[in-house]
Formats: sequence, structure tokens, C-alpha cells
Amino acid sequence: MTRRVVVGDLRVQRIDRRGGRRSWTIVWPEGRVHEEADRFLRVHDGSGTQRTYAYYLVDHLRWLERECLALGQVQLRDLERYMGIVGADVHMPLGEPWRAGMRPYGRAALSTAAACLKGFYLHQASLGVNAGLGKKLDRTRLPTRADRRRALLGHVKSSVPSNPLAPRGPHRRHPKMLPDGARDELLAVVNSARDRLAVTWLADGGLRVGELCGLHLADLHLRENAACGECRTPHLHVCHRPGNPNGAEAKTKHPWRAEHGTVTGGLVKRVSPAMVHAYFEYMTGEYPRGAGHGMLLVQLHGPAAGQPWAPVAARRMLARAGKRAGLGVVKPHAFRHSFTSAVLDASGGNLLIARDAGGWASAATVDEVYGHVDVHDPAFDAALRTVWGGAR
Repeated sequence: MTRRVVVGDLRVQRIDRRGGRRSWTIVWPEGRVHEEADRFLRVHDGSGTQRTYAYYLVDHLRWLERECLALGQVQLRDLERYMGIVGADVHMPLGEPWRAGMRPYGRAALSTAAACLKGFYLHQASLGVNAGLGKKLDRTRLPTRADRRRALLGHVKSSVPSNPLAPRGPHRRHPKMLPDGARDELLAVVNSARDRLAVTWLADGGLRVGELCGLHLADLHLRENAACGECRTPHLHVCHRPGNPNGAEAKTKHPWRAEHGTVTGGLVKRVSPAMVHAYFEYMTGEYPRGAGHGMLLVQLHGPAAGQPWAPVAARRMLARAGKRAGLGVVKPHAFRHSFTSAVLDASGGNLLIARDAGGWASAATVDEVYGHVDVHDPAFDAALRTVWGGAR
């Protein structure tokens, strides 16, 4: 079964496969598959990257059509010009406006678009199409300290891949944290035990919204010395299940299995007493009897009551609650940012603790995003005053 998602002339097509698996490709207006794009996207089949790359790539392919550029004719300067049109800082004539009425890409989107375009044209070069462009894109650079920490045997690396299309400048990001006291203010305005569970579990668990909405009851081991034997204290297992009926998927793909009703493996995350309390309040007061799907979060009202709660519904609930609490639009990932930053501060800057508590892929990511000094820290203040005093 396919679902049509229109994006201009060329369009992204979702393909629903057996077992709940989904794939993404790009097709022409009449429904014919764009062969070059499809071959590239198949490399990423079974991952969220495939969907992301499909939407970035379809925008670029539409631009190529307007510019009358065949894949074998594209030069590095053309790709640099395209990156400038969608928002990168480049010094060259850009030509006619593109994506009129739409905001330019932000820093993260530009990085993703650059990675997509490099991968696409390197894939074409490997098939013998535009090998010259492939050579220009296949660059390397000297590794940084973060590169060495991130890579296996990074201490012996002498070079790492470089992308000439990637945005320039520092890579440090400043994530949007929740305001102080936001958790309590949200709990005061939400309307159900389910919504209180969602706020509490996002705040105390550092879960992604896809991980939260993808939880099954079997994943929860909320008593000490559970049968899985992987954690002595209450915990849960985040398991990647591409076939969830609500479309929720965990980003992490740690191996897991279920034997005799006991889940082992996955990403194991500790559970706070407040999370356990919110769970029992929800299960004893609102969870429907006889729900055959076995998922934790369900819709409470309407014709689909009792069915699994989708991530988009969780996002909308938080946005509405944020407005009622006077916090503006609250996004689920803000909980994760606040959680990781708080764990990093409480652990004295221990990157490994913050990495494992938040389920990050590497400590280098935590260091890059959250590893910054508190400008109000007494040690920071003393250091500045020493420097200022010595400068007189």
C-alpha cells in the first residue's frame, strides 16, 4: 500500500510494507519512480534517515528540473549555489529565488541537506555518473579532538571525511530548555492522568516523544529486581519497533527480545518514583480494559478511544498545555534538553553519566551540545575577576 505525499511536481511517496515497515521514495508526477533517487534512498532503507533524505532530496531535484541540469552536468559550484539559495552563506550570484514564501533552512537543516547531497552525488559517482564531481566532494580533513573521541580507534586516525557543502562556522548549538518551574506549571493545567504521565516521563526520563509513545506495557519493569536481570531498580526498555500501529518509533536500535513475556535488551533507562506514581494513577483510573495492542499510551476520547496515542497527538497536547500555562508552545524535545543539562550539572560534568542517562549515541555529542560553563558559577566569576584584576 502506498500513500501519496505531494511536494510540488516531483513528490515523496511512502510505501507501507508487511510487518508495519515503511519505506520512502521519490516519484514523478505521473507516478513513475525517480530511479536515481530511489537507488540512493534504498541504501538507507529501514531507517529514519531515508524519510529525512527523501524530503531534502526532492527539493533539490525539483530545483535541478527548473535549472535544466542533468545529474551528469552538475558541478560543485551548482551545489554551492543551491545551498546558498536554501539559506547557506555563500558569496556568488544565486540566480532566481527558490522556495518562494518559505523560510530558509536553519543551521541543522543546512547540515542535513549538505550530507544528503554529498551522499547522493557520491552514490552517483560510484555508478559512473559525474565522477569528477564525486572526486571534488570526497574530501578529508585533519581530525579534531571530538572526532577522535567519537570514533573507534580515533587516536590513530589521521584524517576524517569533510563536506565542502556543509555550513561554515562553529558547531556548538544552544538547545531550547524549559523555563524554570515549567514541569509543575504544566502538571497543574493538563486534563488527565495520561497527560500527567506524559509530562512526568518526558521530564524525568529524558525520553524522545517517539520513544515514549512507542512503549509497550511489557517494556516496563517498575519494581526492584525485575525478571530481566539487567537493572536492580525500576526501569524501562526502549525498543525499536517499526510496526507500532501509531507510527511511533524509537530512534535507537539496540538489540532486544521478548521471551516468556519478559523483555530484555534495548536501551535501559532508570525510572523515578514520580514516574512510577504517574503510571499507577493512569493505569488504575484511565487505561481501558481489554486493550489488545499492549501499548502504554492510548487515546481517551472520540471514536478511536482506546487506540494507541500517536506522537503528533502528544505534541499537540503539550503545545495546548504550554499555552494554557503561559509558557508558549512547549515541544517534547525541550524536556530532553533540560534533562540532559540537569544530569550533566548534577554529575559534576561527567559526560558518560549524561550520555547513558539520556541515551545519547556518544559523549562527544553531549559535550558539544551541553558542555558549557554556567556564567553564574562562583568559579567562573572568580576566574573572570582574576583576569580583570590582572588587566588593570
